[in-house]
Amino acid sequence: HAKDMRFYPTLLVQNGRGGGDDDVRCSEFRFANAHLELGADGALPPEHPGARCLDFARAEVRDERFALIEETLARYPVDGFELQLAYRPWYFHPDAVDAGRRIMTGWIERVHAAVKAGGAGRELVVRVPASIEGCHTAGLDVPEWLRLGLVDVVVAEAFGGPELLDSTMDLRPLVAAARGTRARVHATLLRLVDSDRVAAAPIEMVRAAAANYWDQGVNGLYLAYWHAAWPYGADVYEMLRELPHPDVMAAKDKVYFVPTATGRFPDPQPEPGVARQLPAPLTTGQPARVTFAVSDDLPRQDAAGRLHQVLLRVRVTGVSERDRLTLRLNGAELPASGRRLINLTANTSWTRHRVAGYWYLFPLTADCWPRRGRNTLEVTLDEADHELTTPRALHDVELKVDYLIGKSFTRDRDLDLGPFA
Repeated sequence: HAKDMRFYPTLLVQNGRGGGDDDVRCSEFRFANAHLELGADGALPPEHPGARCLDFARAEVRDERFALIEETLARYPVDGFELQLAYRPWYFHPDAVDAGRRIMTGWIERVHAAVKAGGAGRELVVRVPASIEGCHTAGLDVPEWLRLGLVDVVVAEAFGGPELLDSTMDLRPLVAAARGTRARVHATLLRLVDSDRVAAAPIEMVRAAAANYWDQGVNGLYLAYWHAAWPYGADVYEMLRELPHPDVMAAKDKVYFVPTATGRFPDPQPEPGVARQLPAPLTTGQPARVTFAVSDDLPRQDAAGRLHQVLLRVRVTGVSERDRLTLRLNGAELPASGRRLINLTANTSWTRHRVAGYWYLFPLTADCWPRRGRNTLEVTLDEADHELTTPRALHDVELKVDYLIGKSFTRDRDLDLGPFA
């Protein structure tokens, strides 16, 4: 408050109990009331991700969670409260989700009343899966909360568990659901890439995701898990200066990419309602399709003399140079002429962890540029090297868009003027 900033405490509404009694993120209430869990008495198989989560169909569970919120609102001069509902989003037994949505709406109404009791200016923020359908399967009726005016900010999240940056999030249904209400929609912006080449996303990847989110009509960005970069260096502050301004980012370099398997997360799971697209298996004659979003208006930037290069990078694992592939972007076949092939099947200088395969690089001409909005890449294995028995897979899809500093200018900030100096 001394810095004129608003402060919102956060509750992990559903923090599943760990396997032992040393789980420091659980309270005595959780350890003493295992009978209130969704998997109690064998109601769910032990391997179900929600087996050790609290059953919100039980009044004792809702009362205990609400008591924490009520105490915080009463004791501290906060400006609102955030419910982190996207973290371990299993609140009801799968057979009880329909009834559970009504129960959860009633609980949200109770929390909303408690927040507003401390002043109409206090806000209730809910962080939820990015997909409305995914919210429904978890028992969260977000459109109904918006219709009833129960929430002030809806924060959409995908891949929050592994904390992976996802520039492909489709936020349009949530934005549409909030239209005509007083609520705002924010997009969760993460920074982790965790590929074999990149740990935290550089500014080009962060910029691409943020630009995509703004392009879909969100009201703000929610920087989640950025505490991992603390203390911040100049690179992070450069991002923070740009992120609120899509017009500033419009003609700056971007790298769009589709989340895939990583070193620490070989099977990263997104929130309910969001399907992980990569890696995608490749079978002869059966196309693998990946969708991704692009915010750049490439024809406009090209006409303004700002565009330098548009490069599509695709990595396929398990192939040899005798495999034959066809790539189509939005239905148009990408020509093999000009394509560059990079063999990384036996690289001995791995930066982080090993992902063997071939990179296919396509410098895209204007007739093959991606369009602004959603795009579809189709990769078909036409002919396979039968001497190889390894499974083929489309592992990575990246789109690199490079700009000039200004019209008729250079790429480099430090221009060597040579004889013109």
